[in-house]
Amino acid sequence: MASLSVRTPDGKVRTLPLIKRLTSIGRGPDNDIALDDPTVPESALHVQFDGSRFTVGSLGATFQVNGKKRDSHVLASQDTIRVGGTELTFSRDDTPVVRTTPTPTPPPESVTSDESHTAEIPGVPGRELAMLRRLTTFSERLLGSYDLDKLLENLMDEVIEVTRADKGFLILMESNEPRVKVARNLARENIEDAVEKLSDSIISKVVKDQKPIIIADAIDTPEFKASESVVNLKVHSVMCVPLTHKGELFGLIYVGNDRLVNRFEPKSLDMLTIFAAQASLILHNALLVNELKLDNTELRKKLEDQRYGDIVGSCQGMREVFKRIDKIALTDISVLITGETGTGKELIAREIHRHSPRAKGPFITINCGAIPENLLESELFGHVKGAFTGAVATRPGKFQAAIGGTLFLDEIGEMPLQLQVKLLRALQEKVVYKVGDNRGEAVDIRVVAATNKILEEEVKKNTFREDLYYRLNVVTLKLPPLRERGEDVIVLGKFFLQKYSKEFSSKVKGFTPAATVAMKKYAWPGNIRELENRIKKAVVLSDKPLLGADDLDLKPENLDPIMPLLQAKEEFQKRYINEVLARNNGNRTKTAKDLGVDPRTIFRHLEKLEAEKSGKPLPPEEEELL
Repeated sequence: MASLSVRTPDGKVRTLPLIKRLTSIGRGPDNDIALDDPTVPESALHVQFDGSRFTVGSLGATFQVNGKKRDSHVLASQDTIRVGGTELTFSRDDTPVVRTTPTPTPPPESVTSDESHTAEIPGVPGRELAMLRRLTTFSERLLGSYDLDKLLENLMDEVIEVTRADKGFLILMESNEPRVKVARNLARENIEDAVEKLSDSIISKVVKDQKPIIIADAIDTPEFKASESVVNLKVHSVMCVPLTHKGELFGLIYVGNDRLVNRFEPKSLDMLTIFAAQASLILHNALLVNELKLDNTELRKKLEDQRYGDIVGSCQGMREVFKRIDKIALTDISVLITGETGTGKELIAREIHRHSPRAKGPFITINCGAIPENLLESELFGHVKGAFTGAVATRPGKFQAAIGGTLFLDEIGEMPLQLQVKLLRALQEKVVYKVGDNRGEAVDIRVVAATNKILEEEVKKNTFREDLYYRLNVVTLKLPPLRERGEDVIVLGKFFLQKYSKEFSSKVKGFTPAATVAMKKYAWPGNIRELENRIKKAVVLSDKPLLGADDLDLKPENLDPIMPLLQAKEEFQKRYINEVLARNNGNRTKTAKDLGVDPRTIFRHLEKLEAEKSGKPLPPEEEELL
C-alpha cells in the first residue's frame, strides 16, 4: 500500500494511505490531506495514481522532491517532498501503515476515506470496508441536499473514486431514451462531447436486460468486439449498472478505464451495484423534488399569465368576463354578477372596483341573506339614536361608509320585498334616510350586486321587484361554474395548494396524476369555495408530498355517473344553444343563423325547455323533430 508520511513544522508526524486515484494536498480543509502549515497555499499539490505509478504535480505551489525543485515528478519509494515548511515522505510497500501520532478527525465535508483508522469488521476486506464507509458518509451528506446539478456531479465523483475509474457518466431516461446528464473525469472535471465517448451497444444491453454488466476488455469480448462504437472508441474496461425505482429503470451509471492495467474486477462491480442501489433512492427523491420545483416555477409563470388581479383563470368564459370588466369598470354603470354559490362573485366585484376611478375609495360589502330582516335596513342606511330598542347612538350604514367608493350587495335575491322599495329609492335618488330620521343624506357611490338566483324567475314569482331588477341589471356578468372551466380547476388547485402549504408549513408539494384526473371529473357543486376547502383540509391532514384522490375525498363513488353518449350529446346541445341564445340576447333568428340551423329548431328547443319547467312533455312528433 502506498502512503505519505507527513511532518508539519511543529514536528507532528502522521502517516496516511494513498487510496484515491487523485489526492489533493494543501492548507484548505477541503483537501484530502489538509496541512496545518500557514506557509502552504490553500491548494498546493496533487498525487495521481494511474494504476501503476504515482505522480506528484503542482496546483500552484512551489515544491521540491529530494531537494530539487520540480513541477511534477514520478514518485519512488522514500522520495521526500517539501512544500512550505512541511515534509512528505512517499512510501510504497505492502506492509500495514502505522501512525506515529494520532490523526485529527477530518472535516465533515472531506471525502477522504482512511482505511487505517476504520474499525475492522470480520470478513470485510479493508478496501471494501472503506468504500462502505464512504457510501454511508456520502448518503448522509446528500440526503438533505436537493441541488440537483451539484448532487449529480458529486455522485459521479464518488462513483469514480469508489471504482477507481478514469471516467464516469450518469445517464437518465427521458421519453424512454438514454440521455447523458453528467460526464466526469478523474480530476473532477466535466467531460466535453460526452456522448461521443460512450458505447451505444453496451448501454443498449443494460437498458434491455436491466442487469449490471462488467467487461474486462470490450475489444476482446466476443459480444462487443464487432460493435462499431467499441472499435471506434477503443473501449477497454467498462462497468454499467441500472438505476431503478420500484422496478422501473430511470437511469444508468457507466464507468470506464482506458488502460488495460486498470481492468475492473468482479468485486468492483459488486461495490458499484451496492452504491447504485443506495444512490437510486437519493437520486429519485432529488429528481422528484426538482420536478416539483420546476412545476412550481412553471405554475408561478402560468399564474402570472392566467391572472386578472386576484382572479385565477383563463378559460373562455372567464376571458369574456375580464373583457367586460375592462369596459364597464371605468363607468358608474350598475352591474349584476350572477353565478352559482362559490364561483367568486365577490372577487369579481373587487376587480371592478380596483379597475375603476373609485379604486382609492372604500369597497364595502354586505350579505343581504346573512342579516335578519329587522336589522338589514339599519345595516344598509344607518339609524339615529333611539330609533329602536338598543339604538343607543346614531350610527351610519353601509351606504354612508361606501361614499366615494363601491357598495357590494351580495345575495341581493334574498332581500325582503319591503326593503327592496327603499333600496330602489336610494339608487334612483342617490339619497338615503337613516332609520328614525326624516332628513335625507346624499351618497356618491357605485352599487354592484350579486346573486346565485335567477332573478327573472323571482320577478315572475313576485318575490323580487321588476323595477329594482332592471335598475340593478344594467350589465350582467355571468360567472361559469367550476365544472365548465376545464384546466382552470388544476391551475386553481395548485394555487390553493401552494398557498396553504406555505401557510401551514406543510411538506405537500403537488398532486398525484390520479388526483388531477379525479379533480377534472368531479362536478364541484360548491365550485371554487369547495375546491379551496378540500385542498386546505388535505394539506393540513396529509403527511405525504403528493395529495391523492382519497386525500381530497374524490372517491369513485363521489364522481358523477357516466351518462350514455346520446344523452351526453343532448345535454351538450341544450347547453350550447342556451349559451348562444344568451350571447344574442335571446334573438332566436340570429341564434339559428349562427348555429346554421332552421329557426324552427330553436323554437322547438325553447318549447321543450318550457315543457320541462311546467312538467308537461312535448307531443311525440315534436320530440322527434328535436
